[in-house]
Amino acid sequence: MIAVSQFTLRPCLSYNKTIFFNGENMDLTNYLSYQKIVDCSARIKRVFFYRVCGTGMGACATLLREQGYEVEGGDNRFAPPMSDYLKATGIVLHDLAQFDPSLLKQFDLIVVGNVVPKDSTDSKLIEESGVPFASFPATLGALVLNKQNVVGIAGTHGKTTTTYLAAQIFEGLGIKPGYFVGGVIPGKNSAQLGEGKYFFIESDEYDSGYFEKISKFRSYCLDHMILTSLEFDHGDIFDDISEIQSQFRPVIEKLPGKLIVDETYSAAMELVSKSHFDEKRIRRYGKETGPEIIEMSTEGTVFRLLYANQMRTFKTNLVGKHNILNLSSCLIFCDEEGFSFEKISEAIIDLQMVKRRQEVKGHLGSALVIDDFAHHPRAVELTLAGIKIKYPNQKITVVFEPNSATARSDLFQNEFTAAFSTADKLVITKPVRDTSLKKAKNLDLDKMKNDLAAHSVTTLIAKDLNELMDALKDSQKKDDLILILSNGTCLGFWESDFVK
Repeated sequence: MIAVSQFTLRPCLSYNKTIFFNGENMDLTNYLSYQKIVDCSARIKRVFFYRVCGTGMGACATLLREQGYEVEGGDNRFAPPMSDYLKATGIVLHDLAQFDPSLLKQFDLIVVGNVVPKDSTDSKLIEESGVPFASFPATLGALVLNKQNVVGIAGTHGKTTTTYLAAQIFEGLGIKPGYFVGGVIPGKNSAQLGEGKYFFIESDEYDSGYFEKISKFRSYCLDHMILTSLEFDHGDIFDDISEIQSQFRPVIEKLPGKLIVDETYSAAMELVSKSHFDEKRIRRYGKETGPEIIEMSTEGTVFRLLYANQMRTFKTNLVGKHNILNLSSCLIFCDEEGFSFEKISEAIIDLQMVKRRQEVKGHLGSALVIDDFAHHPRAVELTLAGIKIKYPNQKITVVFEPNSATARSDLFQNEFTAAFSTADKLVITKPVRDTSLKKAKNLDLDKMKNDLAAHSVTTLIAKDLNELMDALKDSQKKDDLILILSNGTCLGFWESDFVK
């Protein structure tokens, strides 16, 4: 472990100003941009992660620790799986409710999670500490990624899964890649430095922090990009799809390497065409070049994809169209890097998923329980379709927690109804807070219930954990399957004594 630094960063600091999407300016003398972190990097030894239990924050903390920095972190609540993962890494954790703020002065840099709001008690504490602070994307980019050959996996859907698939494939090829996955991987670290030839990183379009309102991937020093999809999401920070495209455009225009894109998304193709990216460095998939699914069963999938200028047949244990699309984007990158069809075929036979991506959790009564992160209607639709293929004889009860600001709104009211129309039963949890979207109302649960009745889908609304458990009493037989879709705790279900 590196000894405590005797330096401060004051000589490196200068007046910094960051600009919000809506044009609001903020003067922050302690804020470090990406370039300022690069300038001061030799003096950074001890780093504190404020709200460390975010998936990206936790993964970033472990990478810095692996690189030799002395890392500690704090949060208001420690919930699995990230809390268990962080404890296993040996990172010292602090309960912020009982934390002495003066301890922050022992650190050279505070990395601030984007869950910390502007003008909050936490933000004031950080700003008044006198310690330089930065976002985790800027920290990660400046201290780790600017030394790597970085492949960014971006898009509305599939980022986490695709990043982990790419890491597994390259490990199967005998290469030790670096990777950064915004999720927990069973039995492995969520991030590792690797040996430098490739670094795969989940490249999120969400903003970096209350003081740095640019998409995370803009700080990641990308050499290549895989764009799995592009649809409207994150309505709490973006007004429309053009604002999301505006975050991608400057990165794509300066991208030195390859761009791999799913051409079935019109917004993605519009982005590429208006970015004037070199056509010779673009690989498209999703239509004529595949993937073409030949056979899909409970055992896996056989599909065809253009590889080395020929339509080749691949076999994998993965099931679900969305997983095959994600896998195909990785294969195309492998093709561009010159790996043989034979080696690639062997590397994809047995692939694993991260936690909360079609993760089998156990049984409720006699019913199988599967957890998944899906919270956008397209992701819900594709995940449910994959589950129905994997478990064709099960009666599927979907538990859906509309947790994000966009999911809590009526922006995708009709799309969610259509996505759930193939379920046998739906239990939807009532949001504990209103949506923060300015141009939308709250998701109308009663309307969804009535609309789904036309599809013969029984719909129940649960206001708390007790009501949720009551709603599941009739879904616990051997032929039942409970699919829980949430990017949160699902009314505390995953933290309950019942689950433990």
